[in-house]
Amino acid sequence: MEQVKVTLKGDVREFAAGMSVADIAKEIGAGLYKAACAGKIDGKMVDLRTPVTADCTLEILTFQDPDGKHAYWHTAAHVMAQAVKRLYPNAKLAIGPAIDNGFYYDIDLERPLTPDDLPKIEAEIKKIIKENLPLERFELPSDQAKTNMQEDGQDYKVELIEEHSGKGEAISFYRQGEFTDLCAGPHLMSTGCLKAVKITNATAAYWRGDANKKQLQRLYGIAFPKASELEEYLQKVEEAKKRDHNLLGRQLGYFTTVDYIGQGLPVLMPNGARVVQTLSRFVEDEEEKRGYLLTKTPFMAKSDLYKISGHWDHYRESMFVLGDPESDKEVFALRPMTCPFQFQVYLNKKRSYRDLPMRLNETSTLFRNEASGEMHGLIRVRQFTISEGHIACLPEQLEQEFIGCVELTNYLLDTVGLKEDITYRFSKWDENNKEKYIGSPEEWETVQDRMREILNDMKIEYTEADGEAAFYGPKLDIQMKNVHGKEDTLVTVQIDFQLAERFGMTYVDADGQTKYPYVIHRTSLGCYERTLALLIEKYAGALPMWLMPEQVRILPLSDRLIPDAKGIEAKLQQAGLRVTTDTRSEKIGYKIREAQLEKIPYMLVVGDKELEQGTVAVRSRKDGDLGTMPLDEFLSKALHQVATKSKE
Repeated sequence: MEQVKVTLKGDVREFAAGMSVADIAKEIGAGLYKAACAGKIDGKMVDLRTPVTADCTLEILTFQDPDGKHAYWHTAAHVMAQAVKRLYPNAKLAIGPAIDNGFYYDIDLERPLTPDDLPKIEAEIKKIIKENLPLERFELPSDQAKTNMQEDGQDYKVELIEEHSGKGEAISFYRQGEFTDLCAGPHLMSTGCLKAVKITNATAAYWRGDANKKQLQRLYGIAFPKASELEEYLQKVEEAKKRDHNLLGRQLGYFTTVDYIGQGLPVLMPNGARVVQTLSRFVEDEEEKRGYLLTKTPFMAKSDLYKISGHWDHYRESMFVLGDPESDKEVFALRPMTCPFQFQVYLNKKRSYRDLPMRLNETSTLFRNEASGEMHGLIRVRQFTISEGHIACLPEQLEQEFIGCVELTNYLLDTVGLKEDITYRFSKWDENNKEKYIGSPEEWETVQDRMREILNDMKIEYTEADGEAAFYGPKLDIQMKNVHGKEDTLVTVQIDFQLAERFGMTYVDADGQTKYPYVIHRTSLGCYERTLALLIEKYAGALPMWLMPEQVRILPLSDRLIPDAKGIEAKLQQAGLRVTTDTRSEKIGYKIREAQLEKIPYMLVVGDKELEQGTVAVRSRKDGDLGTMPLDEFLSKALHQVATKSKE
C-alpha cells in the first residue's frame, strides 16, 4: 500500500495514502482523536474527513487552537439551526458562522422569539447532541443544489448558491440526521462531540447587514468541551457587563445618546470631553516633540477632491454626501479621512528631497456612514475624532519613519495602559477582488513584501489578513477587543504608494529628477471615542488619576467649613489638579460612598481638627483611609502621580 510522509510537529511519520485527518489523529492516539476539531495541511484549513494523499505537513487542531475553536463553534451553530428547524419547521435559514466569541445564526421566523423560547431551543440542542448524529460532507452540482434549496423553501440559501455558482465553486453541504445545510466547513465528526452549549442572546439583524432588506432574528451562542468552562465563561460575561462602557460610561457621566440626534452620534458629557481633551493634548504635545507639524483642515469638500483621491469610487458608500451627484452642479461630502486635505499642505509649494520627511498631524473630526447594526456605544460611531497624521518621505526613509510611527503608538498605548491588550495584524489586499483597489498586482506585492520586511525587522508578532488593506495600500492594524470579545482596530499605520502620484505630489531629488514620495497614513492613539470606551472597560471606570475628569473631591464635615474647603479647592486647582467640593448637607459616610462609586481617586475630608493643624484626612479609592497628612504633602504626591502619568 502506498505510503505518504506526514510531518507532525517536526516529526515525520508514514501513513497509508488516503487516510483522513481524523484517521491519522486516531492512529496517533484516542485522546487526540477525541479532541480533534479540524486540520491544517501545509497551512491550509481542512476538514477532519479530508484524505491525505501526498507528503505534507499536518496540524491536528483542537479546541485550544483558534481555528479548531472556530470549527467547534461552527458545528454548534449547525446544531442550533437544526434545533430551531425541529421546533419551527417553516424557519428559513440565512447564515451561521463562528465568530471571535462563539457563533450566531440568522433565521427568518414567522414570529419573533421570546425569552421563553430559548430554553426550548437549548433543550432540543441537548437532544441532538445526545443523538450523536454523524456529520457527512457532500457536494452537488449548482443546479441540483439550487433546486433542493428551492424545494425546501430556503430562499437565502438559494441566493448564496447563485453567488457561489457564478464563481465556479463547488457547492458543498453537511448533513446530520434529517438536517442539511449549505456549508464549506470544516466541522466536527458528530454532534456528540459537542458538550456544553448555551444560547447567549437573541437580537434582530438585517439580511446582509442591509437596512433595506428583511430583518431576521439572530441567535448568538457559545459552546465548550466542558461544562465547567462554560460556567467560567458565563461568569466572565457577567463581569464584562459590569465593565461595559455602554452602561458604565453613561452611569459615570462620560456620554449620552439622544434618539432625535441620531444613532452613532454620541454626546460627550463634561467628564468624557475632559478625558478626550487630556488625551488629545498629550498626543499633540508628544507628536510635536517628534517633529510633527499641526494642521487644521475643512470638515467637507467638493466631490472633485474625493475623485482625485479615489474615495469617490472606492469609499463613497461609507460617506455622507451632501447633494445629488446625478443632478447638482456642485456636490459636497463630509470627510471620512483627512489625507486628501493634508496633502494640500505638501502641494502648497515645490518640494525638495531636503524637505522630507514631512510629518503632518491633526486632531481630526471624521464622518463615516456606518450601518445601523454595526454601531455600539462609543466604539463604532458615525462622527468621531482621531489622532491622524501623514508622512511624506523618501524611499530610503520609509522603514525608519514606519518604525517611528509604531514606536509612537506603542509609547502612547503603554502610557494609558492599553499596550498589554493589543495585537498586530498585517492587512493585505485581496488578489481575487482587484476592483476594490488601485494599483497593479506587481505594485501591491512589492509594497506588501517591503512592509513584511519592516515588520520582521521590528520583530513584531503579527497575523496576516487578506482583504483588509486600504484601497491604496497595505497596513499594520493594531487590534484590541472590548469586554465582550469583539475585536476592532484601535490604531493603523498604512503604506500608500498610489495617492502621491494621483495628487501630483512630487519632490526634486538629489539627482535633479522629479519623483513621488511614499506616504505613510497613521493614527497615533486612534479614535478618541473608541479609546475612551476601551479605557472605561479596562479600568472599570477608575481611570488613571492623570486622565480622570475629577481627581480630588473635598468633603467638609459641616456647612460652616465650606468656605475653608473652597479655599483648599482653589489652592489645588491653581496647582493644576481637577478638584470639586461636595457642599451638600449630607452625612460624611454618604458623601464618601458616592465619591467611591464615581471612582474619584482621592477624597479629602476636612474638619475643625484638620483646619487647625493644616492637614487633610485622605481617602484613596484604591487603598481606603490613608490617614491625615499636611496639605502640601498630599499636593506634592498628587502632582507627582499626575506628572508621571501613573496608571493608578
